[in-house]
Amino acid sequence: MTSEPQTESTFSRYVRVLSIAGSDSGGGAGIQADLKTFAALGCYGMTAITAITAQNTQGVRAIHGVPPDMLRAQIDAVVEDIGVDAVKIGMLHSPEVVAVVADAVRRHRLPHVVLDPVMVATSGDRLMAAETVQVLVRDLFPLAEVVTPNLDEAALLLGHAIAGPETLDAAARELLALGAPAVLLKGGHLAGDAVIDVLIETGGRLTRLEAARIATRNGHGTGCTLSSAIAAQLALGLPLAQAVQAARAYILGAIAAGAQVRTGQGAGPLNHGFAPVAQWVQP
Repeated sequence: MTSEPQTESTFSRYVRVLSIAGSDSGGGAGIQADLKTFAALGCYGMTAITAITAQNTQGVRAIHGVPPDMLRAQIDAVVEDIGVDAVKIGMLHSPEVVAVVADAVRRHRLPHVVLDPVMVATSGDRLMAAETVQVLVRDLFPLAEVVTPNLDEAALLLGHAIAGPETLDAAARELLALGAPAVLLKGGHLAGDAVIDVLIETGGRLTRLEAARIATRNGHGTGCTLSSAIAAQLALGLPLAQAVQAARAYILGAIAAGAQVRTGQGAGPLNHGFAPVAQWVQP
């Protein structure tokens, strides 16, 4: 008795999300936070590492960039074999690295690109030179489905500070004019009892998202985690506005679950694994 041969359509597959970002040796941000987030939300995580950092909860000690050819090889190897349903892009340390990533997005027609313009670490360390910022805006903003700057990064992009909640809407519109189809401006660095984020999409549709601030010293990697959660939710099939809302719900839960945990002497990480594992396979 023989069994029926299995064909490609016989198998289910994982929902696949690629993180193109830097490695955080402390495990709270970057590639490490992205992989934890993908797993917590039921996705299969893959990586293309742009830089290796020596850092912990107190700050960044050193950065070693991965050569552009090696970055290109990582992306090609993953995409050509496994495939990609969404992409999170984080730390890009040089114009050459930005060019490699932009080329890969175009060549492979990578879907659902979430660009987190990592320019300033939680500790205040500057992670991206001005010339790299210019190339990032020119080459990658138009290829992203959404760009997710925090207030410090938005100030660098716009050339002026964002003074308070009343200026968030105008700043979001300025950021959208830089060329991305949508922008999520994260207002968590503003003082106050509430955290206000602003999502603006092509056509000017603007949504203000507000949540109560959670008292904690453990905010390391919040930006990385939010952008990777958005990418995961897009890969799982949610439209952008719903993906942002679901990602915010996840990160608020992760912050609350890790608020009283002591990790290191500085800004500790979130509790990425608090959420129940979601559906891992897609028929």
